[in-house]
Amino acid sequence: MAEEDIIRMSIREVKRLKVIQEAIERQITQRVAASMIGLSERQTRRLVRGVREEGERGVIHRLRGRFSNRKTPAKIKAKVLMLYRGRYFGFGPTFASEKLGEVDGIKLSDETLRKWLMEAGLWQRRRKRSRHRQWRQRKECFGEMVQLDGSHHDWLEGRGPELVLMAYIDDATNNVFARFYDYEGTIPAMDSFKCYVRRYGLPISIYLDRHSTYKSTKKPTEWEEFEKIEPLSQFERALEALGVEVIHAYSPQAKGRVERLFGVLQDRLVKEMRLRGIKDKESANEFLKEYLPEFNRRFRVCPANDTDVHVRVPKYFNLDKYLCIKTERTVRNDNTIAHNSKLYQIEEVVKSKKVIVEERLNGSLHIMGKGTSLQYREIAEKPVKIEQAIDLRRFHRPPKPAENHPWRKPLNWNIVAKKEDACILTK
Repeated sequence: MAEEDIIRMSIREVKRLKVIQEAIERQITQRVAASMIGLSERQTRRLVRGVREEGERGVIHRLRGRFSNRKTPAKIKAKVLMLYRGRYFGFGPTFASEKLGEVDGIKLSDETLRKWLMEAGLWQRRRKRSRHRQWRQRKECFGEMVQLDGSHHDWLEGRGPELVLMAYIDDATNNVFARFYDYEGTIPAMDSFKCYVRRYGLPISIYLDRHSTYKSTKKPTEWEEFEKIEPLSQFERALEALGVEVIHAYSPQAKGRVERLFGVLQDRLVKEMRLRGIKDKESANEFLKEYLPEFNRRFRVCPANDTDVHVRVPKYFNLDKYLCIKTERTVRNDNTIAHNSKLYQIEEVVKSKKVIVEERLNGSLHIMGKGTSLQYREIAEKPVKIEQAIDLRRFHRPPKPAENHPWRKPLNWNIVAKKEDACILTK
């Protein structure tokens, strides 16, 4: 019973009660009281009447301690928590509320779900990151700059092999393109860029980190240092040939747009593939064709300029001639070249001593001489060197001197000195 006599008030209500009591005792007018508590005169008169009739409880809202008429039923709350523990465990409150509405037909705000999950101990509030001090203006047009990076993550959550997601995000619109590969290297980078070009066209510039795939680690020669030429990686060379400007970032924060994209995809995409039971790379890439259009529809932003500056590649244009690994090789006297520990016989007349070996994305090998493809065949077995039964080197050795040969006798320096003196006198 003692607890029923305790009246709990906020600081605002305590201050409001003090002013109302002053107005009741006619120390101040109701107009002055209204200005002091920030209410209208009509509301102030209502509070004065409530305090006179109910005492100190008159300043407390009558709905305090009562359940809202719009409160979600307890059965739905229990069902939501059961679904979260079973099907959506690990989902963020925002993403989980979306899936509950799409799959289970339960419309629920993300804040309500976050509150329920925190009460049940299934979610913890995360610390907000501090904003970076330097801010860069977005590019104006779609295709003006694209950020590219690879994300190493357990995308299949142990159901299949570990994959790398090669993702492209447009700087002006946040439009995303991505594909899964077994590793992050030159071939995956070229193949993903080829798929991007076929889908949208050639961008004006591309923003990369300094991974060895995108930035050459080779030290420049003395001539290159004198001419101020930097060695190019295979991917840089291909983009330069296609007229795409390459920009390298010096920190992950510099290309924060693609880094934040990976944070979103590692949360949402992983769980979407879990719900569909995807276990291999091929199925994951097929799912991306279905998933990315809806993802872009939701998260794409409007650019400052609606112009699409991508350069569309004609159908007759062969991208494979550019997006390939090119290596220079020297032609030997027998019209053969060595490449990757293999020997190749060129079956045409080569007018130059240097040829270019192209390793295409489809696995084929082309040997180019002055821009034309040369016919060749692989020499499966190297010719065996025939060993001669008789060692002919012994016939070409000089004969050994005899035991009494002067060459074997020690040199008498007295005789040498007398001969030198005789020569001097003669002169």
